[in-house]
Parts: sequence; C-alpha cells; structure tokens
Amino acid sequence: MTLLASEVRPRYRLLSAGPKALTDAELVAVLLRTGLPGRSVLSLARDLLDSFGGIAGLLYASVDEVADVRALGGETRRTELLAVLELARRAVGEQLSAREVFSSPDAVKQFLQLHLARVPHEVFAVMFLDAQNRLIELEVMFRGTLTQTSVYPREIVKRALHHESAAVVLAHNHPSGTVQPSRADEALTATLKQALSVIEVRVLDHVIVAPGTACSMAESGLI
Repeated sequence: MTLLASEVRPRYRLLSAGPKALTDAELVAVLLRTGLPGRSVLSLARDLLDSFGGIAGLLYASVDEVADVRALGGETRRTELLAVLELARRAVGEQLSAREVFSSPDAVKQFLQLHLARVPHEVFAVMFLDAQNRLIELEVMFRGTLTQTSVYPREIVKRALHHESAAVVLAHNHPSGTVQPSRADEALTATLKQALSVIEVRVLDHVIVAPGTACSMAESGLI
C-alpha cells in the first residue's frame, strides 16, 4: 500500500489524468521512479525542489549542482536528471532556431537563463542570428570578471563572420543575483555595437540573467 501511495500513484495519475494534473513534486517523482531507504520518492522530489527553489531553479541548475545532490542516490539517477535538463535546454534552443527570436522575447530570456543563470562565475555569451533573426549558435566567449578590457570585440567580430551572422544578442550573467544593468554594461554594449556595425551586424539586445530573473536592455530602452 505504501508503494502504491508514494511511487506508483504519480505514474498512474499521469497516465489516467495527463501530466498537467500532477504537481511539480509528482512530476519529479515520476522521473526519479523510486525513493531511498526510509524516504518516499515524493518526499525526495519535494526536498529536491526545495533545495533549488522550485521547478525553475531545478531547470536552471548546472551540472555540478545536480551532481552534488547526494540525496539523489546513485550516479544513474543523477545522470538521468541531467539528461532531462539538457533536453529542456535543447528544446528551447530548437524553438529559437526555427523562428524569429523576438517572436517570443520570453523564450530568449528562458533560453539564456537555462544556459547561464546558475553559472557560479561571470560569463559573457553571444547568440549569433541569421538574416531572419533565427538562432545559429550560442557561444560562451569570455569568463571571469567582465569589463571592457576583458571582453574583446575583435573575437566577437571574428565569430560573427564565421557564422555569417546578420545580428547578435549579447548576454551575461550576474552571480550576485541582481540583473540591473550597470554603467559598465552600457559602455560595453556601445563598444560592441560600434565594432559589429563595421561588418554590418546588428546588436538586437543585451540580456543580463540571474537565477529566476532576467533583464533585457532593449526592453529597458538602453539599446
């Protein structure tokens, strides 16, 4: 009876009522399949969600963060969870590759959050876009403390030429959690706009992300 309540029930409800009828914890429980000695699978799923601040935090989790969750038990379960998270990232990426990115601004933010938000150090990335503003590639270009002197416009220009890009979306993360653009962010954006204009590549946006939040400088009137 305990097995039915804690492990079989979420799977049965998913098949009978559909995935939308399940809570976040029940969906994670279906993925985890079984609990651990002395802990039901639902209890394990709730603790996992609590530790990451909910389903969004779990989706934005890095490989290292998931690998460090010893409560998941063996390596198999952790690798399965990492595979699901990567599928979520790729699904959003495929959407942006198939249509004009600004047909869904929220999808752009979500895509960048999935890739960058929980990186523990600052990174600077570029979304290279084609003439229809569809995603060609997301590349992390620079790591560490980001300033005008540590982000090299020449390297971004080279990669834009390599991808035959017509436009780019700039992005970086703020591990501190705040996404308010700084004066340095504005100055860096202006420098990159000028450098890329030489090869007729437009800077459409500069998005700053942190766990659970993102700021579009274009939406803020700063581009």
